[in-house]
Parts: sequence; C-alpha cells; structure tokens
Amino acid sequence: MADFQLNSAFQPRGDQEQAIAKLVKSIRAGNRHQTLLGVTGSGKTFTMANVIAELGRPALVMSHNKTLAAQLYSEFKNFFPHNAVEYFVSYFDYYQPEAYIPRTDTYIEKDSQINEEIERLRLSTMSSLLTRKDVLVVASVSCIYGLGSPEDFEGMMVSVARGDVMDRDVFVRGLVDILYERNDIGFARGKFRVRGDVVEVHPAVLDDEAVRVEFFGDEVERISLFDPLTGRANEEVDRYTFWPAKQFVTAKEKMTRAIREIRAELNEVIERFEKSGKYLEAQRIKMRTEYDIEMMQEMGFCQGIENYSRHLTARPPGSKPYTLLDFFPEDSLLIADESHATMPQVGGMYEGDFSRKTTLVEHGFRLPSAMDNRPLRFEEFMAATSCRLYVSATPAGFEIENSRVGIDGYLPPRKKRLGEEETTPARLPRISGSAQPLAAFDVTTKGRDLIVEQIIRPTGLLDPTIELRPLKSQIDDTIELCRERVARQERVLITTLTKRTAEDLTDYLRNTGLAVRYLHSEIDAIERVEILRALRAAEFDILVGINLLREGLDLPEVSLVCILDADKEGYLRSETSLIQTAGRAARHVNGHVVLFADRVTGSMQRLMDISAYRRAKQIEYNEAHGITPTSVVRSAQASLHLNPGQKGGDRVVREGAGDFDVLQVLKELEEEMQEAAVALEFERAALLRDQIADLRKRHGIEPGAGGTGPGKPGGARKKVKY
Repeated sequence: MADFQLNSAFQPRGDQEQAIAKLVKSIRAGNRHQTLLGVTGSGKTFTMANVIAELGRPALVMSHNKTLAAQLYSEFKNFFPHNAVEYFVSYFDYYQPEAYIPRTDTYIEKDSQINEEIERLRLSTMSSLLTRKDVLVVASVSCIYGLGSPEDFEGMMVSVARGDVMDRDVFVRGLVDILYERNDIGFARGKFRVRGDVVEVHPAVLDDEAVRVEFFGDEVERISLFDPLTGRANEEVDRYTFWPAKQFVTAKEKMTRAIREIRAELNEVIERFEKSGKYLEAQRIKMRTEYDIEMMQEMGFCQGIENYSRHLTARPPGSKPYTLLDFFPEDSLLIADESHATMPQVGGMYEGDFSRKTTLVEHGFRLPSAMDNRPLRFEEFMAATSCRLYVSATPAGFEIENSRVGIDGYLPPRKKRLGEEETTPARLPRISGSAQPLAAFDVTTKGRDLIVEQIIRPTGLLDPTIELRPLKSQIDDTIELCRERVARQERVLITTLTKRTAEDLTDYLRNTGLAVRYLHSEIDAIERVEILRALRAAEFDILVGINLLREGLDLPEVSLVCILDADKEGYLRSETSLIQTAGRAARHVNGHVVLFADRVTGSMQRLMDISAYRRAKQIEYNEAHGITPTSVVRSAQASLHLNPGQKGGDRVVREGAGDFDVLQVLKELEEEMQEAAVALEFERAALLRDQIADLRKRHGIEPGAGGTGPGKPGGARKKVKY
C-alpha cells in the first residue's frame, strides 16, 4: 500500500468522520460504486483527502473543467506535500481540431498552441505513475483521450549510473531516440547540449533543474543536478533516469513495423477510392500519408502522429486506445468530483469525435485507422475503472442508480435480493423520482454499494428555509422582501428565466429606489467579476440573473434567494438547478428561499423534502453538540480595475485567494477574443486583447499562464528524482 501522509491542522468534524469511515469500509469491501452526497460548505474535499490517505491507493480525481481541476490540485498539494500530487489536463492553450465541411468544400486544418508547462506536468504524471505508488492525479476529462502505450513509455527511458561503462555517443543517441533535441545555444526542457565529455540534459519533467553527466573515457564519472540558468551545481546523485520528452514515443523496431502497416493500409484505401472513381480523395490521402511517413522515418515524429497510434501500439482495429487510465494499477481509486456534470461529459466525448473523423476519412484526409485515435466510450471508461467514488451535492440518476443501497439518506428503489426481508424505514426522503425508500443496512459484503450523506457543516449552518408564494404577486412580494433584507444589510439574488426579463426587472426595481444590477452571459468576463465583487462590497444590494450556478459564485452575504416562475419545469427549474440555486443562501445564518409558483412541481417538492430532511438533521446535531450556527465570513475580493494613479503591483489577486480566479477571467476573455476574431469583429477583438495584456501586466502573470492553461496551479512542484 502507498503511504499517503495527510497534512492538515484540522480533524474531521460534523458528518465528515462518519462519511470517511463508511466510504473506506465500502471500498475495502470491494464495492465498485460509492456516492458522497455532500452539501455545499460541508468540506467534501477534506473528506476525499482522508479517504485517499486511509486507503493508501493511487487515486485519480476527475473534474469537468480545468479551473476546478486547478483548484483541487492546489488543495490536494497542501493536503499531501510529501506525496506525488500531479496535474493532468489538456495541454492546449488553443485548439482547433482538424475538420472538413463537405457542403462548402471547406477543410479546416488542425491548429493548436501547446502550453509547455502543462505538457511538463502531463509527462511528470506519466513518469510518477510508473515509478511510485503514492500518486494522486487531478485531471480533467482529457484523461480519457489517447496517449502512448505505458509499456513503450517505460521501455524507452534512459538510465545512467555513476561507474557505468557507456560511450558518450551511445548515451546521446539514446536521448535522441526518446525525442530529446540537441541545442547547444537554446537550452530548455527536452533539450540537451554536448561540451566535450560533458553532456547536459534538461529533463522534460523538470522546470528549474537540469542534469550534467560527465564521462571519463567510456565511463560515467559524475552525475550532478544544476541550475540551468546559472550553471551552478546543486548536488551529486548516483543514478538518474531520463523519461521521454514526448507523450507519444515508439521504439525503432516498432516504428518500422508500424510504417509497413500504414503503407499497407494506404494502398488499400487508394485502391478503394480509385475503384469508386474518387481520384481526388485517392491523391489527397496518398500525398498526406506519404509525407507523414517520411517525417516519422527521419524525425521519429510527425504532426498528428496520434492518428497513427493504432499501428504504433500494434492494436487491432476498433480496439480502445491507451489512455492515462492504463498507467494506473488495477486497485486504484477514481473520484468523480461534481459527478452530476463530470460523468455526462465523459459519456458525451466519443460521439462528437466519431462524427468529425468519419467525414475526414470519407473524403481522404485521414486513414480509417485514425478513427481508433479517440476518447474512450463510456462502457470502456467504466471497464477501465474498478472502484469509483462520486462526489456531488446533487448526484444525478446515474450515480444514484449505481450506488443504490445506502447506510443513510436517499435510497432509490432496487430489486429485493434473495433471502432479504422487505422493510421500509419511516420518513426517509426520495430523490430523482424514486418510487419508495428502502431500509438501510451496514455494508459488510462485496457487491452492496453505497450512498453516504455529508450534510452537517463545521460552521453549524443550516440549509435555508423555503417558502412558497403565488405568481400573481411575485413582483410586489419580491420588492417587499428585498427591502427587508436591505434594511438588515444583507444581499439578495433573484433568478428569472430570460435575459429580457432580467433586464426589465432590474429597471423596474431600480425605479422603486432599490440598488440593483443584472448579470447574464452577454456581460464580458471582467465586468461579471466586478458585478459580483460590488455585490459583496455592498455597492448594490440585489442581483438579478438567469443561471446563478456559475462556478465560483460564493457569496456569504446573500441571505435571500427569490426564484421567479419556479413552476416552469425545465433546465433552469429542474431538481438539480433548484437545489443548487437554493444553496446560494446556505452560507448565511438567515438563509431563506422563496419559490414563486401557482403549483408545486415534482422538482419543487423534492427540493422542499430534501431541505426539510437536512434541516432536521442539522438542527438535531447542533442541539446535541451545543453548536450555534454562524455565517461564513470572508473578505471581499479586490477590484480587477485599478483606481486612477494606482500602480499595477499595488493590488494583486492570487490564484485561489479570492472568490474568482484571475486565470479563469483571462481564459474567458481569450475565448471572447477568439470568437470576435472569427466573427470578423476585429475592433472588439483588439479591445479584448488590450484588456488581456493589461490584466496580465497588473497581476504579474506571464503569457501562457492564463487562458485555458492555468499555468502553474498550486505553486511550485516538489521535485522528484528517479
């Protein structure tokens, strides 16, 4: 078992201790599905860290977007400073996939910009998984996309030790074989330089340290680590292992065999096109593939080499690609954070990729084998993971149905097992339309899966109270409720169904003398952050929006949430959306939610049942332990705009320090800039470009650290020597 050393000044509190014990017991019993149903503010990440530490298994924590992954990475780095906590997300700052539009005869060439820091972190992840057991990887859904074979990656490493009998040129050729490049002037990651009997290598997995290998004749005399900037040696080591500089690397003999297979497939495709009279497609595929083959023969690599991965890894047609999951041992643990969003994203990756590549293959832009360079199908993903923990405040039907027998909480129906008595406990709520609750029992045998509640907050805060009011008077009632909260210096959120309604309601409320603003998707990234900062700073009191579930919307000052037209069933008024929206008031001791509706929908009823159930347990716990609920108190984030005459360095918002990540703002601004450029709105694109440059300068963020690549999440990485 791996030795995970949890570093925290806190001990499990509230529901955390029982959740940790039950989850660990269930996983050790061999159960494949577990769900942690944790309310907002209950410390789910801390619970995850404790489960990982107690189990001692390599773990993969998946998130549905890069920003949340970066935040999790930073938290887990703090929890496990002595272990290998790695970060694995898409390494593209910008990515335009290859595509063809037959209707307009438009070919879109693949275009991308690789974030070198994230590429280093991905390589570090792969090498750590092959050399250590105490590895925790925080990843986005990109981990289900194709990688090179773990056997090839491990087999291509170059290891040197002091006293080895080795010719210098043999060592250099070994570096070239694993795709290191010689550059005696521009010394950077993935490069090496030769100075007589001294070879200096900048490993692809390290950022600020390089390796100097000194030869005496045909013997390795000394190996030392040094600063690549100053050249000053830091320490000597007895052995060092160099891992490949690229994620796709293949031995020469395998490359030769793969090229033969690629040529054979090419000839078959050309013959098929010519028989069908598609001479343009035949010429197109011939020119492209032969060029790629020539690059692989000369350089060992080509643009888009992943499209030939099936031949390079000697897989049969239709087989699943190698992914990051293949680098994990069989007993590893998968944790799907925000599983209600992460699991559907995993299931949706394959179909879009399949449709795009089918068109490319049919028109001669790619060989049919390129179809096998793809994300995993959902059933392949499930087969590749043996033990799963779903974490969400609102788990979806998939998690509930798979984790169908629990110890406490929400228990959907299941078939009675052989020899089991039918019993029904009293007053257990239902979820996701379940027909009836079932009895809870202790998990002791393999095959019985589990849902664990974590609804007690360490602060003692309760779920907000919920009130129903009729639609007829929703505007007048909203005004009255807002004035009451404003008099108590508390904030209010109001949700509507359309942008037009949000804008019109804002104007109407403003005319009544209330300080109010609206928020929706047409407001640019910096302005959105400024609006939310101003709400927390009491520059206005009421915020009107449509979907106020955006990541990072953490507003402790909000005590009232008004949901207009709550009985209009749909995405914005579904059970999940209502629970999440109501949770915006869960960080205030006076939290209250008002649902305006003329009828009670199924989603509304389940929200009220769940809220009543949670409040009852929270009140009972607080009374038993003498806890007085207190509101969450945090300082407001500094403005992203500078005051006149203020210097850029005077006001800094660090990653993870405030409500919103500056890097996330940069990402959204860059996306808006690219969309404007595509739409030929060059003046707007130029304005956004200037905003990006100004924001980077004021917060000391280097190019490449913002945008879709979060740069160096979580601070400096602990160096690991192999």
